Amino acid sequence: MINKIKWMALLILSISIISCGKSGSTPTPEPPATTTPPAPIGLPATFAKGADVSWITQMEGSGYKFYNSAGTQQDILQILKDKGINSIRLRVWVNPADNWCNKADLIVKAMRAKTLGMRIMIDFHYSDSWADPGKQNKPAAWMGQDINALKTSVYNHTLDVMNALKTNGITPDWVQVGNETNDGMLWEEGRASKYMANFAALVNSGSAAVKAVSTTTKVIVHISNGYDNNLFRYMFDGLKTNGVNYDIIGMSLYPSTTNWSTLNAQCLTNMNDMVARYSKQVMICEVGMDVNSPTICNSFLTDLITKTNSVTGGNGLGVFYWEPEAYNWQSYSLGAFDNTGKPTKAMDAFLIQ
Repeated sequence: MINKIKWMALLILSISIISCGKSGSTPTPEPPATTTPPAPIGLPATFAKGADVSWITQMEGSGYKFYNSAGTQQDILQILKDKGINSIRLRVWVNPADNWCNKADLIVKAMRAKTLGMRIMIDFHYSDSWADPGKQNKPAAWMGQDINALKTSVYNHTLDVMNALKTNGITPDWVQVGNETNDGMLWEEGRASKYMANFAALVNSGSAAVKAVSTTTKVIVHISNGYDNNLFRYMFDGLKTNGVNYDIIGMSLYPSTTNWSTLNAQCLTNMNDMVARYSKQVMICEVGMDVNSPTICNSFLTDLITKTNSVTGGNGLGVFYWEPEAYNWQSYSLGAFDNTGKPTKAMDAFLIQ
């Protein structure tokens, strides 16, 4: 038995030395997340430390459970709140086939966030499924509509969702009119590279509907690749020329474990340029990194929050992690919960004050 104990001790020591192993092997798990907050940087109370958790009802409906760092099962939103998250982002589709992320599902999640005192961002995709830089498909019910009819559909859908939220006592702090609209939305009529004026008109329709229900809600135009200043100048020059009404420039940023420092620096340069060039506030609406590298992700997030907070004139409003709670779910590998359903060290970055 003594020899066996010695053998096991040597084995454990060997594993700790080689740590990550060879390329292509299963990564060695990092230690459990701590609850030690990063050094204070003087974040204002209004700074949004956020998470998009639009999958939670679907995951829960599939039997998923969530646990705090101590291993105790808890409501996922409470776990996130205890990790410093104060704002929740929720997507809404028009008529999704499985009903997840439709208006009714959105209301359920928004009410849960409101109960915990969290601020809320609504992300309109204007599609029946995913809308992103590679696809901006019209909802089935809007197929065949010309640009004027599409403007009306955008207005009516946005107004309907906003009124449903209001009826349930929910006033979103922010609303995205479109998701990662690098080339506009509602293709082809709203494709920015072909019809920038059409895209601008669609954004104005959504913005007008938001303001008709809540004048205090800030409208976001959201573009991916927050490090790409040329892309942002192209898009927001075009929208400015076409007289678009919005409040905030939103960005996504998904770096690798090796280029995050460079992309964060480029993103800060871009954020400051957006503030100077268009007199708009900026926000990081989506971030993510390989779930198997939580320590690096923690450094990435801490640095990005610090940089966003440093934007000229206090115009950097917040940082949102995209679906951190997704573990063993739909092959998504950029979450921030481990395979046992507990938050990784990455989430400790949001404890920063």
